[in-house]
Amino acid sequence: MDLAAVVPDLIAKRRTALAPLSPAIPLVALGAAVFYLYYPVLVDLVSQWRADENYSHGFLIPIVSAYLIWQRRERLQHCLVKGSAWGYAVLLVGLILLIISQAGTFGYPARFSLLVVFTGLTLFMGGPDVLRVVAFPLAYLLFMIPLPAPALNQITFPLQLQAARLATGTLDVLNVPVLREGNIIDLPSMRLEVAEACSGIRSLISLLALAVIYAYFTQTKWGPRLALALSAIPIALVANAARVTLTGVLVETVDPRVALGFYHTFSGVVIFGLAFGLLALEALAFSRLTGQGAKG
Repeated sequence: MDLAAVVPDLIAKRRTALAPLSPAIPLVALGAAVFYLYYPVLVDLVSQWRADENYSHGFLIPIVSAYLIWQRRERLQHCLVKGSAWGYAVLLVGLILLIISQAGTFGYPARFSLLVVFTGLTLFMGGPDVLRVVAFPLAYLLFMIPLPAPALNQITFPLQLQAARLATGTLDVLNVPVLREGNIIDLPSMRLEVAEACSGIRSLISLLALAVIYAYFTQTKWGPRLALALSAIPIALVANAARVTLTGVLVETVDPRVALGFYHTFSGVVIFGLAFGLLALEALAFSRLTGQGAKG
Protein backbone atom coordinates (compact mmCIF):
# COMPACT_ATOMS: atom_id res chain seq x y z
CA MET A 1 0.00 0.00 0.00
CA ASP A 2 1.37 3.39 -0.96
CA LEU A 3 1.03 5.46 2.25
CA ALA A 4 2.17 8.58 0.43
CA ALA A 5 -0.97 8.37 -1.72
CA VAL A 6 -3.40 7.12 0.94
CA VAL A 7 -2.69 9.66 3.70
CA PRO A 8 -3.42 12.79 1.64
CA ASP A 9 -6.61 11.14 0.40
CA LEU A 10 -7.75 10.42 3.97
CA ILE A 11 -6.95 13.97 5.03
CA ALA A 12 -8.95 15.36 2.12
CA LYS A 13 -11.94 13.17 3.01
CA ARG A 14 -11.67 14.24 6.64
CA ARG A 15 -11.70 17.90 5.67
CA THR A 16 -14.70 17.32 3.40
CA ALA A 17 -16.61 15.65 6.25
CA LEU A 18 -15.84 18.48 8.68
CA ALA A 19 -16.51 21.31 6.24
CA PRO A 20 -20.32 21.35 6.63
CA LEU A 21 -19.93 21.32 10.40
CA SER A 22 -17.50 24.23 10.64
CA PRO A 23 -20.07 27.05 10.23
CA ALA A 24 -22.20 25.49 12.97
CA ILE A 25 -19.37 25.41 15.51
CA PRO A 26 -19.54 29.16 16.38
CA LEU A 27 -23.33 28.95 16.62
CA VAL A 28 -23.16 26.00 19.01
CA ALA A 29 -20.49 27.72 21.08
CA LEU A 30 -22.48 30.96 21.29
CA GLY A 31 -25.66 29.06 22.10
CA ALA A 32 -23.91 27.20 24.91
CA ALA A 33 -22.49 30.46 26.29
CA VAL A 34 -25.89 32.18 26.24
CA PHE A 35 -27.54 29.18 27.91
CA TYR A 36 -24.85 29.16 30.62
CA LEU A 37 -25.23 32.89 31.30
CA TYR A 38 -29.01 32.86 31.29
CA TYR A 39 -29.75 29.52 32.92
CA PRO A 40 -30.68 31.11 36.30
CA VAL A 41 -32.80 33.70 34.47
CA LEU A 42 -34.64 31.01 32.50
CA VAL A 43 -35.26 28.92 35.63
CA ASP A 44 -36.71 31.96 37.40
CA LEU A 45 -38.82 32.82 34.37
CA VAL A 46 -40.30 29.33 34.07
CA SER A 47 -41.01 29.30 37.82
CA GLN A 48 -43.06 32.48 37.48
CA TRP A 49 -44.96 31.06 34.50
CA ARG A 50 -45.95 28.15 36.72
CA ALA A 51 -46.89 30.23 39.75
CA ASP A 52 -48.41 33.36 38.18
CA GLU A 53 -51.69 32.77 36.36
CA ASN A 54 -51.29 36.13 34.63
CA TYR A 55 -48.40 34.65 32.66
CA SER A 56 -49.25 30.97 32.37
CA HIS A 57 -49.35 31.54 28.60
CA GLY A 58 -45.59 32.18 28.74
CA PHE A 59 -44.88 28.53 27.92
CA LEU A 60 -46.56 28.95 24.52
CA ILE A 61 -44.83 32.15 23.40
CA PRO A 62 -41.40 30.63 22.53
CA ILE A 63 -43.16 27.84 20.62
CA VAL A 64 -45.15 30.35 18.58
CA SER A 65 -42.03 32.42 17.97
CA ALA A 66 -40.08 29.35 16.80
CA TYR A 67 -42.94 28.45 14.45
CA LEU A 68 -42.91 31.95 12.98
CA ILE A 69 -39.18 31.65 12.28
CA TRP A 70 -39.67 28.21 10.73
CA GLN A 71 -42.43 29.68 8.56
CA ARG A 72 -39.87 32.17 7.24
CA ARG A 73 -37.32 29.49 6.34
CA GLU A 74 -37.54 30.13 2.58
CA ARG A 75 -37.03 33.86 3.04
CA LEU A 76 -34.07 33.15 5.30
CA GLN A 77 -32.50 30.95 2.61
CA HIS A 78 -32.54 33.91 0.21
CA CYS A 79 -31.15 36.40 2.73
CA LEU A 80 -27.74 37.96 2.29
CA VAL A 81 -25.90 36.54 5.31
CA LYS A 82 -23.40 39.22 6.17
CA GLY A 83 -22.68 39.74 9.85
CA SER A 84 -22.71 43.30 11.13
CA ALA A 85 -20.35 44.82 13.67
CA TRP A 86 -23.38 46.61 15.13
CA GLY A 87 -24.28 43.24 16.59
CA TYR A 88 -21.37 43.70 19.01
CA ALA A 89 -22.90 46.94 20.30
CA VAL A 90 -26.37 45.43 20.74
CA LEU A 91 -24.87 42.36 22.40
CA LEU A 92 -22.90 44.60 24.77
CA VAL A 93 -26.07 46.47 25.76
CA GLY A 94 -27.76 43.16 26.56
CA LEU A 95 -24.86 41.96 28.69
CA ILE A 96 -24.73 45.28 30.56
CA LEU A 97 -28.43 44.90 31.38
CA LEU A 98 -27.73 41.38 32.65
CA ILE A 99 -24.86 42.62 34.86
CA ILE A 100 -26.98 45.47 36.26
CA SER A 101 -29.77 43.04 37.06
CA GLN A 102 -27.43 40.59 38.79
CA ALA A 103 -25.78 43.40 40.76
CA GLY A 104 -29.14 44.51 42.14
CA THR A 105 -32.41 42.80 42.90
CA PHE A 106 -34.17 43.58 39.63
CA GLY A 107 -35.26 40.57 37.62
CA TYR A 108 -36.86 42.36 34.69
CA PRO A 109 -33.67 43.81 33.11
CA ALA A 110 -32.09 40.33 33.01
CA ARG A 111 -35.15 38.86 31.32
CA PHE A 112 -35.41 41.69 28.83
CA SER A 113 -31.68 41.50 28.15
CA LEU A 114 -32.19 37.97 26.83
CA LEU A 115 -34.14 39.40 23.89
CA VAL A 116 -31.50 42.09 23.39
CA VAL A 117 -28.80 39.40 23.29
CA PHE A 118 -30.84 37.36 20.78
CA THR A 119 -31.12 40.46 18.61
CA GLY A 120 -27.42 41.22 18.89
CA LEU A 121 -26.42 37.66 18.02
CA THR A 122 -28.75 37.64 15.01
CA LEU A 123 -27.33 40.92 13.76
CA PHE A 124 -23.73 39.83 14.40
CA MET A 125 -24.04 36.38 12.85
CA GLY A 126 -26.63 36.98 10.12
CA GLY A 127 -26.68 40.68 9.43
CA PRO A 128 -29.47 43.21 8.82
CA ASP A 129 -31.31 41.11 6.21
CA VAL A 130 -31.66 38.14 8.55
CA LEU A 131 -32.66 40.37 11.46
CA ARG A 132 -35.34 42.00 9.31
CA VAL A 133 -36.89 38.62 8.56
CA VAL A 134 -36.96 37.41 12.18
CA ALA A 135 -37.74 40.79 13.79
CA PHE A 136 -41.41 40.01 14.44
CA PRO A 137 -40.81 36.55 15.99
CA LEU A 138 -38.13 38.05 18.24
CA ALA A 139 -40.38 40.95 19.25
CA TYR A 140 -43.23 38.53 20.01
CA LEU A 141 -41.05 37.01 22.75
CA LEU A 142 -41.82 40.13 24.80
CA PHE A 143 -45.14 38.51 25.73
CA MET A 144 -43.31 35.78 27.65
CA ILE A 145 -41.66 38.31 30.00
CA PRO A 146 -43.80 39.26 33.02
CA LEU A 147 -44.08 42.96 33.75
CA PRO A 148 -42.24 44.22 36.85
CA ALA A 149 -44.44 44.05 39.95
CA PRO A 150 -44.54 47.86 40.46
CA ALA A 151 -45.67 48.39 36.86
CA LEU A 152 -48.25 45.60 37.13
CA ASN A 153 -49.64 47.11 40.33
CA GLN A 154 -49.94 50.51 38.66
CA ILE A 155 -52.07 48.91 35.96
CA THR A 156 -54.12 46.49 38.06
CA PHE A 157 -55.83 48.90 40.47
CA PRO A 158 -57.10 51.27 37.74
CA LEU A 159 -58.46 48.20 35.96
CA GLN A 160 -60.29 47.20 39.15
CA LEU A 161 -61.82 50.67 39.41
CA GLN A 162 -62.76 50.71 35.74
CA ALA A 163 -64.45 47.31 35.93
CA ALA A 164 -66.38 48.36 39.04
CA ARG A 165 -67.39 51.66 37.42
CA LEU A 166 -68.63 50.08 34.19
CA ALA A 167 -70.43 47.28 36.02
CA THR A 168 -72.15 49.73 38.37
CA GLY A 169 -73.33 51.87 35.47
CA THR A 170 -74.69 48.85 33.62
CA LEU A 171 -76.44 47.48 36.72
CA ASP A 172 -78.05 50.88 37.25
CA VAL A 173 -79.36 50.84 33.66
CA LEU A 174 -80.76 47.35 34.34
CA ASN A 175 -82.63 48.76 37.38
CA VAL A 176 -80.55 46.78 39.85
CA PRO A 177 -80.09 48.85 43.04
CA VAL A 178 -76.38 49.43 43.39
CA LEU A 179 -73.85 51.68 45.10
CA ARG A 180 -70.12 51.83 44.48
CA GLU A 181 -67.24 52.89 46.66
CA GLY A 182 -63.93 52.49 44.88
CA ASN A 183 -63.71 48.88 43.76
CA ILE A 184 -66.50 47.79 46.13
CA ILE A 185 -69.99 47.23 44.69
CA ASP A 186 -72.84 47.22 47.23
CA LEU A 187 -75.94 45.27 46.21
CA PRO A 188 -79.07 44.68 48.30
CA SER A 189 -78.13 41.03 48.78
CA MET A 190 -74.40 41.31 49.34
CA ARG A 191 -71.23 43.27 48.76
CA LEU A 192 -69.00 42.47 45.78
CA GLU A 193 -65.33 43.35 45.68
CA VAL A 194 -63.57 43.66 42.35
CA ALA A 195 -60.33 42.17 43.62
CA GLU A 196 -57.00 41.92 41.80
CA ALA A 197 -58.00 38.51 40.42
CA CYS A 198 -61.12 40.14 38.94
CA SER A 199 -59.33 43.19 37.54
CA GLY A 200 -59.12 41.63 34.09
CA ILE A 201 -55.33 41.96 33.87
CA ARG A 202 -54.98 38.25 33.16
CA SER A 203 -57.43 38.26 30.27
CA LEU A 204 -56.00 41.57 29.01
CA ILE A 205 -52.44 40.22 28.76
CA SER A 206 -53.52 36.89 27.29
CA LEU A 207 -55.97 38.42 24.82
CA LEU A 208 -53.40 40.98 23.67
CA ALA A 209 -50.82 38.24 23.03
CA LEU A 210 -53.43 36.23 21.15
CA ALA A 211 -54.67 39.26 19.21
CA VAL A 212 -51.19 40.13 17.97
CA ILE A 213 -50.57 36.69 16.51
CA TYR A 214 -54.15 36.39 15.23
CA ALA A 215 -53.85 39.77 13.50
CA TYR A 216 -50.60 38.66 11.89
CA PHE A 217 -52.14 35.51 10.43
CA THR A 218 -55.46 37.01 9.33
CA GLN A 219 -54.36 40.39 7.96
CA THR A 220 -51.79 41.16 5.27
CA LYS A 221 -51.41 44.90 5.87
CA TRP A 222 -49.80 46.43 8.93
CA GLY A 223 -52.56 49.01 9.45
CA PRO A 224 -55.35 46.46 10.03
CA ARG A 225 -52.91 44.28 11.97
CA LEU A 226 -52.13 47.10 14.39
CA ALA A 227 -55.78 48.14 14.72
CA LEU A 228 -56.90 44.57 15.37
CA ALA A 229 -54.17 43.97 17.95
CA LEU A 230 -54.84 47.21 19.84
CA SER A 231 -58.59 46.58 19.85
CA ALA A 232 -57.90 43.70 22.25
CA ILE A 233 -57.44 46.27 25.03
CA PRO A 234 -60.96 47.80 25.01
CA ILE A 235 -62.48 44.40 24.23
CA ALA A 236 -60.80 42.87 27.28
CA LEU A 237 -61.91 45.77 29.50
CA VAL A 238 -65.54 45.60 28.36
CA ALA A 239 -65.58 41.80 28.60
CA ASN A 240 -64.34 41.88 32.18
CA ALA A 241 -66.88 44.55 33.12
CA ALA A 242 -69.59 42.36 31.56
CA ARG A 243 -68.43 39.46 33.73
CA VAL A 244 -68.71 41.58 36.89
CA THR A 245 -72.10 42.91 35.77
CA LEU A 246 -73.46 39.43 35.15
CA THR A 247 -72.20 38.38 38.57
CA GLY A 248 -74.22 41.19 40.14
CA VAL A 249 -77.33 40.26 38.14
CA LEU A 250 -77.08 36.62 39.22
CA VAL A 251 -76.58 37.65 42.84
CA GLU A 252 -79.83 39.61 42.79
CA THR A 253 -82.01 37.49 40.51
CA VAL A 254 -80.88 33.92 41.18
CA ASP A 255 -78.73 33.16 44.20
CA PRO A 256 -75.40 34.49 45.51
CA ARG A 257 -74.15 30.91 45.79
CA VAL A 258 -74.72 30.40 42.06
CA ALA A 259 -73.04 33.69 41.18
CA LEU A 260 -69.98 33.03 43.31
CA GLY A 261 -69.77 29.28 42.79
CA PHE A 262 -69.72 27.48 39.47
CA TYR A 263 -70.31 30.65 37.47
CA HIS A 264 -67.47 32.55 39.12
CA THR A 265 -65.09 29.68 38.44
CA PHE A 266 -65.84 29.17 34.76
CA SER A 267 -67.17 32.54 33.65
CA GLY A 268 -63.65 33.75 32.92
CA VAL A 269 -63.21 31.08 30.25
CA VAL A 270 -66.61 31.84 28.70
CA ILE A 271 -66.03 35.60 28.66
CA PHE A 272 -62.55 35.13 27.18
CA GLY A 273 -64.06 32.99 24.43
CA LEU A 274 -66.64 35.67 23.67
CA ALA A 275 -63.90 38.32 23.59
CA PHE A 276 -61.93 36.26 21.10
CA GLY A 277 -65.12 35.84 19.07
CA LEU A 278 -65.36 39.64 18.82
CA LEU A 279 -61.76 39.73 17.60
CA ALA A 280 -62.59 37.14 14.94
CA LEU A 281 -65.58 39.17 13.75
CA GLU A 282 -63.45 42.30 13.67
CA ALA A 283 -60.78 40.49 11.62
CA LEU A 284 -63.46 39.38 9.16
CA ALA A 285 -64.73 42.94 8.88
CA PHE A 286 -61.22 44.26 8.21
CA SER A 287 -60.68 41.62 5.54
CA ARG A 288 -63.89 42.58 3.75
CA LEU A 289 -63.29 46.32 4.02
CA THR A 290 -59.75 46.10 2.68
CA GLY A 291 -60.58 43.43 0.12
CA GLN A 292 -57.89 41.07 1.40
CA GLY A 293 -58.10 37.40 2.20
CA ALA A 294 -56.86 35.72 5.32
CA LYS A 295 -53.12 35.28 5.46
CA GLY A 296 -51.86 31.76 5.95
